[in-house]
Amino acid sequence: MARRAQSNNMLEKMRDQHAQDKVNDRMETGSFPKVRKKPRRDLNAHSNRSRLISSILVMLMCALLGFAYMSQINNSKSTYETLDENELVRLLNESNTQIGNLEQRKTQLSNQLESLKSAANEQEQARKIAKQNEETSGLISGRLPAHGKGVTVTVSRGTDDKVDASIMFNLIEELRNAGAEVMAINGVRVIASTYIQDADTGLICDGRAINPPYVVKAIGNPQELSNAVDIAGGVGAQLQVKYGSNVDVESSDNIVIDEVRTATQNKYAKTVE
Repeated sequence: MARRAQSNNMLEKMRDQHAQDKVNDRMETGSFPKVRKKPRRDLNAHSNRSRLISSILVMLMCALLGFAYMSQINNSKSTYETLDENELVRLLNESNTQIGNLEQRKTQLSNQLESLKSAANEQEQARKIAKQNEETSGLISGRLPAHGKGVTVTVSRGTDDKVDASIMFNLIEELRNAGAEVMAINGVRVIASTYIQDADTGLICDGRAINPPYVVKAIGNPQELSNAVDIAGGVGAQLQVKYGSNVDVESSDNIVIDEVRTATQNKYAKTVE
C-alpha cells in the first residue's frame, strides 16, 4: 500500500511537471517586457503659455496706469472746481506775483548783460586808443619805423656859399608845418628835440656829422609838402638864390623811414600814474 501511494504521488508530480512544461512551451521566447515611455514635454507650448501670461500682465499694468492717469486728471479738475472764489483769486494773485518777479529778474539780467557788453566795448575801445597812442608816441619819439606817402628833398652842396645849419633847420620846420609826420635827414631820425649846428666840413645833427648832399625824407601829404618847399620866396628859393644849391623834390607813395632811436632814460622825470 505504501509503495502504491508513493507511486501515485510520483505520477501526480510528473503530470504537474508535464502540464507546466506545456505552459512554458506556449510562452514567446526572446521577448522583452515593454517599457512605456513618458510623453515628451512640449516646450513650445510652455513658451506660448509664458508669453500669454506676460501679455496679460502688461495689459493689466497699462490698464492700471491709464486708470490712475484719468483719476488724477479728474481729481485735478475737481480740485479747482471745488475751490471758492476767494481761493481762486488768491491763486491768480500768486501766479501774477511770480510772473512779475520773473519779469523783474529777466530785466535785471538783461541790464547786467548790457552793462557787461558796454564794459567790454569800452575796454576794447580803450585798448585800441592806447595802442594808437603808443604807436603815435613811438613815431613821434622815433622809436618805431614808418612808411607812407611823402616826399624826398635833396639839397646839393652850395656853390655860392656853404649851406649852414639855419637854412637846413628852416627846411625841416617848413616841412613840419606843412604836416610832415615823420622825418629823417641823412640817416638821422628827426624828433622834437632834434638840433642842427655848423661844422667845418658840413653839419652836425643830434651829435652826428652829416655832409652834403643833404637828403630829407618826410612822410605826409606829398602835394602840401612839395608846396612848402617850392613856394615862391620859400626855403627852396632861398637855397637856390643865396647858396647856389640845387633843390630836388620827389613825391612818392612809399617813403620808408627805418631810422629809429632808442628810448631816452629820464633821470628826474617820472610818469604820472
